Parts: sequence; structure tokens; C-alpha cells
Amino acid sequence: MPNAIEFTQSIVNGISVGLIYGLVGIGFCVIYNASGIVNFAQGVFVMLGGMVCQALLTSLGIPLILAVVLTIPLVALSGLLMEVAIVRPMMNRGATLFAIILATLAAQIMVERITLLTLGDRPRTYEEFTSGGPLKLGDVAIGYQLFWILGCGALLVLALWLFFTRTRSGRALRACSQNREAAQLLGIPVARMMLLAFGLSAALGAIAGILVTPTQYTAYNVGTPFGVNGFIAAIIGGFGRAGGALAGGLLLGVLQALAIVVLGAGFKNVAALSVLLLVLLLFPNGIFAGFGPNAKAH
Repeated sequence: MPNAIEFTQSIVNGISVGLIYGLVGIGFCVIYNASGIVNFAQGVFVMLGGMVCQALLTSLGIPLILAVVLTIPLVALSGLLMEVAIVRPMMNRGATLFAIILATLAAQIMVERITLLTLGDRPRTYEEFTSGGPLKLGDVAIGYQLFWILGCGALLVLALWLFFTRTRSGRALRACSQNREAAQLLGIPVARMMLLAFGLSAALGAIAGILVTPTQYTAYNVGTPFGVNGFIAAIIGGFGRAGGALAGGLLLGVLQALAIVVLGAGFKNVAALSVLLLVLLLFPNGIFAGFGPNAKAH
């Protein structure tokens, strides 16, 4: 039976990865609120964030901060291309949402294969942002990268809240989420808002990938597990609610970490799917759906 130190250490580890799940879940929410589409390619942006950043660091030998600054817009551009090349033509032709969702899944597979052919299948990682460590609190070790994930996660949530509540573009996105037809009649450029949503969602995924890669590794196929867990986090929080997705990611990450300690690594995915099933049965609108003043994406 695991002791208290192992439980505490697993909770710390779960918080770290849970915040990443939450950021991925927020990316799902941003696109869903603007279009009603569930973008199953969201996890691939996490993979691209880590892979592109690592490639820039090793191939060009540039400083980490410059690699990060270059990676985020490059990955955001991939989100824009996905919207322009796949989602928008299908919507213009009157394709069903189900067909568009399947197309995003196909896009993920295609991007994974392109990444495999161009960057190879070797797992990649890079140094934590702050050297040294980990920080020792008794027998519990806390990597410095966790503080970067916590800090950046808090700043991103604050920035998103300010964007959706204090800017014209953010309010326009919220209007599209409530009624796209009415928003268009009011003069809101719905197509431009869709483009913005995909770019913003891809940027969030890139940041998540950049932050998490130093704590583990990245490879062409890591997007699928991050995407699945981010999707579950969004459902736990009440799909479409950004704050709920972050809380859902934290809950999911901690539960998975505890399942690994108690039952073994093979039960990590079982724990995630069990939580999803329980939430769908007991809280169809999400555990955190009733908290906060209409928490949809703001």
C-alpha cells in the first residue's frame, strides 16, 4: 500500500499534467463556443508545440525564449490553415457537424503522419525553463517546471477572461456562441470569428505542449492522449466552459496520478474513462456547469 509521501508526490505530479489537460480542454471550448464544432485535432497542437520548439532549439540553436516566441505563431498558423482548408469549405457546402468533426479527426491523423515523415519517430524533450531543482519539501520533490505551468496557466486564464469580457473580438466570439445567425445579422463577421477561434485554440495547444515537454517527452503520436484527456476535462467542466475545463483537467490529472500509484500504470486510461462515464451518468451538463455566472468561455 502506498504511503503518504507517495500519495502526496502523485498529487503534485497530477496537478502538473492536469493543468495541461485543462489548457487543452479550454482549446476545445473556444472552438465549440464559436462554431458548435468539437475539434478532435486539438491534441495535435500540443504535439506540434513541443516538437516545433524542440526542433528550433536543436536545429537552429536559438535561445529558448526565441524558440517559444516563434513556435506559438507557427502552430497557430496550422490552426488557421485547418479552418481555411477543411472546416470552412465543408461548412460552406452545408456539411453536417458530424462530418466536420470526423474531418478534424482525419486532419489530426494527417498532421501526425507528416510530422513522422519530417521529424521522425524519436521521442524528444528539452531542459526545464529553470535549471536546478527539484524543490524539496520534506521527502516530496516539486520540479521547477510545475511553477512555470501554474504561473502560465493562471496568466492564460486571466488573459482569456479579459479577452472575452473586455475586447470587441472577445464579445463577438461570445455572440457567435449564443446565436451565429443573429450575430451575422448584427454585422459580426462570423467567418472571421471562426478563424480567430481556431488560431487562438491552436496557440493554447502550442503553449501547453511547450510547457509540458520538459517534464516528459514529445513525439509525433502524443497528440491523441492529450486530446482525449483534454476532451474529458472539458466534459467534466461542462462543455463550453473554460473555467470548468481547467478545473476538470486538474481533477482528471490528480485522479489519474492516484490510480497509477494505487492500481498501476495500466489503469491510467481506465481511470480517465471511468470518470468520463460517471460524469455523463450523474452530471450530464458537467460537474462545474452550475458554478460561476454563465461560465461559457469567459
